[in-house]
Amino acid sequence: MKKRLCFLFGLLLLTGCATSENEGNMSAEDLYNQAWEDLEATKYQKAAKGFEKIELEHPYSKWAVKSKLMGAYAYFKDEKYDDAVLALDRFIQYHPGNKDVAYAYYLRGMCYYNQISAADKDQGDTERAEETFQRLIMLFPESKYAEDARKKINLTEDYKAGQEMVIGRFYLKDKNYLSALNRFNVVLENYQTTVQIEEALYREVEIYAILGLNKYADGYYKILLKNYPQGKWTAKATDIMQKINNTGATNGKNIVSETTETRSWLDKLKWWKNDEESVAKTKTENKVETTDKTQEISWLDKLKWWKNNSPENSKEGK
Repeated sequence: MKKRLCFLFGLLLLTGCATSENEGNMSAEDLYNQAWEDLEATKYQKAAKGFEKIELEHPYSKWAVKSKLMGAYAYFKDEKYDDAVLALDRFIQYHPGNKDVAYAYYLRGMCYYNQISAADKDQGDTERAEETFQRLIMLFPESKYAEDARKKINLTEDYKAGQEMVIGRFYLKDKNYLSALNRFNVVLENYQTTVQIEEALYREVEIYAILGLNKYADGYYKILLKNYPQGKWTAKATDIMQKINNTGATNGKNIVSETTETRSWLDKLKWWKNDEESVAKTKTENKVETTDKTQEISWLDKLKWWKNNSPENSKEGK
C-alpha cells in the first residue's frame, strides 16, 4: 500500500514538473492565446498577468507589443484604472507610431472618465479625461474614436459646470451673493453649451432681484426667456419679474427706486455700468482717506480693491 502511494505521489510530482516546464517553454503566441482566453472568461487579473508575462519572456516578439495594449485593457475591465493608465502610457511612449495608438489614447481617457465623481466632489479626473480626449482629437481627428471623444468632452464640461453651480448655490444659500454671482458667471462665460446654462441665467435674475438691481434682473430675464421660453427656470424667473413689476415697473421696464443713496458703493458701481449720470454723481461723493492725503478713488480702483477683498477671496484665499 505504501509503495502504491509513493508511486502515485511521484507520478503527480513528475506531471507537475512537466507542466511547469511546458509553461516555461510556451511560445509568445501560445501565451497570448492563453491570456486571451482568460480575458474572454472575464478572468481579468489573470489575463493581465498573462499579457505582462509575454513582455517579460518575449520582449522582442510582435506579441509583446500587442500584449502591452491588451494588458492595459484587462486592467481597465478589472477597474484597476491606475494600472491600466501606467500600461497605456508605456504603450504610447514606446510605440507612438503604432496603428492602435489612437485607441490607447481613447482607453486612457476612459480610465479617467469612468472615475468621474458627482458634481460636488473633486473634478480632477474630469480634467484629466477631457485633456486626454482633446489630445486624441488633436492627433487623430479622423479616427473612429474621435467622434465619441467629442461627446465625452461635452459631458465632462457638464460635470465642471455642475460643480460651479453647486458652489454657487452654497454661496447663495449662505447669502454670500457676490461670490454666488461669480460662480454663476463662470458657467455663463465658460460653459455655454452645457445643460447648466438655464439655471445659471435664472440665478442671475434671482440674485440681482434680491440686491434690488432690477435693471440687471430684467436683462438676464430677457435672455432666459428668449432661449428657454418653456423652461422651468424661466417660469420661476417670470414669477420674480412679475413681483418686481407689481412693485415698481411699467410695461416690463424696471424702475429702480430712489434708494440709490443708501446702497453700498458696490451696488453703485454695478448701477454705474448702465447709468453714466449715477457715476458722475457718486464719483464726487465717494472718497477715501489714504496715508498721505484724502483723494478721489476711481471706480476702476474700487473694483480692483473689491476683487482683492471680496468675501469669496478672503474666505478661500483666491
